[in-house]
Amino acid sequence: MTSMFTSAVSRPGPGGGNQPRLRVRILSDLVVAAGVLAVFGFVAYLLPGVDAPIGPQGIPSHVTTDVWDLPYYAMRSVFRMFIALFFSLAFTFLYGLAAARSRLMGKVLVPLLDILQSVPILGFLSATITIWLVIFPHSMLGVEAASIFAIFTSQAWNMAFSFYRSLLSEPKELDEAARSLRLTRWQRFWKLDVPSSMTPLLWNCMMSVGGGWFFLTASEMISVNNKTYALPGLGSFVAQASSNEELGKVGLAIVTMVIVVLLIDFLLWKPLTAWAEKFRITQSESAEPKKSLVLTVIRQSHLDDLLGRAFSPLGELLDRAGRVFGRTGARWESTGTRRKLGDWIFDIVLGILLVLGLAELVLSIKRSVGFAEMGQVFGLGGLTFLRVALLTAVCSIVWVPIGALIGMNPKVSRFMQPIVQVLASFPANFIFPFVTLWFVAWGIDINWGSILLMALGTQWYILFNVIAGASAIPDDLREMGSSFQLTGWLKWKRLILPAVFGSWCTGGITAAGGAWNASIVAEIVSYGRTELVGKGLGAYITQVTERGDGPRIILGVAIMSFFVVVANRVFWAPLQNLANRRYSLN
Repeated sequence: MTSMFTSAVSRPGPGGGNQPRLRVRILSDLVVAAGVLAVFGFVAYLLPGVDAPIGPQGIPSHVTTDVWDLPYYAMRSVFRMFIALFFSLAFTFLYGLAAARSRLMGKVLVPLLDILQSVPILGFLSATITIWLVIFPHSMLGVEAASIFAIFTSQAWNMAFSFYRSLLSEPKELDEAARSLRLTRWQRFWKLDVPSSMTPLLWNCMMSVGGGWFFLTASEMISVNNKTYALPGLGSFVAQASSNEELGKVGLAIVTMVIVVLLIDFLLWKPLTAWAEKFRITQSESAEPKKSLVLTVIRQSHLDDLLGRAFSPLGELLDRAGRVFGRTGARWESTGTRRKLGDWIFDIVLGILLVLGLAELVLSIKRSVGFAEMGQVFGLGGLTFLRVALLTAVCSIVWVPIGALIGMNPKVSRFMQPIVQVLASFPANFIFPFVTLWFVAWGIDINWGSILLMALGTQWYILFNVIAGASAIPDDLREMGSSFQLTGWLKWKRLILPAVFGSWCTGGITAAGGAWNASIVAEIVSYGRTELVGKGLGAYITQVTERGDGPRIILGVAIMSFFVVVANRVFWAPLQNLANRRYSLN
């Protein structure tokens, strides 16, 4: 259909060449206007349910499993997902800039990001559900806010990691150009920082939506503190149908979810990935640029002109406001090497606060649960750590070559992108009822089977980041490789693996963090009255959260955070430094 639009533009009509172009542009305007109205209608249709008052029986603890409700449930889930994605994107820009551009803040924010990504969403929910209900009393908006916040916690961290790494690996030539042009901080952000990070950030946005689908059941059927709060959505529908042992309805929910994912890919992700091609750092145009029918229609309409005129005054106002913070000058504080007195004082104060905080945490654990149980939970954490390490290694071996092939071949990318989207966005816990029956029938130990379940939700972090890294390889380097006749293993060794090494580091660190998070739903699976419980930290946190055991929730989350931070500092941080030092386009 794209070729139809192109031929209509180029074919002259009886009245000259302008008339067909005008017809196509008017048609495109109508299609775009209909799409915009549909989005506003979609939001207006859902808002009354979001802010519905709580009935006399309180917040519902279950939802209906009427299949005719599936379209409405799907819309509610998608609405939550993209509200959470909006806040995740805002968080990514603010957090990533602060961590990358300030040496002192980076010392706090980067380790804190390690901790945040390790805290399971049940940990966030148990700590915040009461707060949201107090902020929005007598309204379902409180539970909706808690659900959106839970989805946010499954989306934001990998996006922040990706943006942070993109800022650190900006080419020096572009940094020098920004300083020579005396761009303001605001101008640099939109002219250099965001464009240079667009490809990996976009693929991580896709992965974040996939991560949101994975934790949809836990975020829509919230079970904390011996209470259950149910919201209309695909996740809660599957949880209720699974509890009722209605496998047919679980299958219909899966089909609905696949249709929704394909529509999102066609209407949003395909246009965005095609549009992001213009931000690739290269001196030659791609031989096979990505295409999208939706993007073609938008470009042939007047939407670009209307948006430009509408947001131009706002852009000028923000640009003037940004001048208050001065010009870009040097590459902010992140490249400084000399340690000043302030740095020493900051490190000493930070170290004292860290020691005092850890001491208070240990004493609190001793008073509430005792050191004996802490040792047992450390043992459970060790078992989950072995599962995380094994699946990260296996997924890297499998998906790095596949991701590189997809990212470097536009034809393969056009074919594989929707398939990868469905696989990545497919919430693996939707099939957990079937998996439970399979494990029971074949006698598979959940302690081993949980590795497969964790991988189903976290392997895509590696694949998507490697695809993004391979897509961003400049055409000049590819042509140089062809000129030097690099083939086979030599091409992988000299070109492909060094080019995607930094992206693999980002994908690996987020996949490992996601695997820890996924353990809370993978180490305990159930169908009806059948429940399989594995030995691990994820199962421990799930059980104590459902009981509302505050001290043990803190203990489980603290130990999970300890494992993640130590692994990131000991293993992933040196690899990321190596990627920034040797394998970035500087």
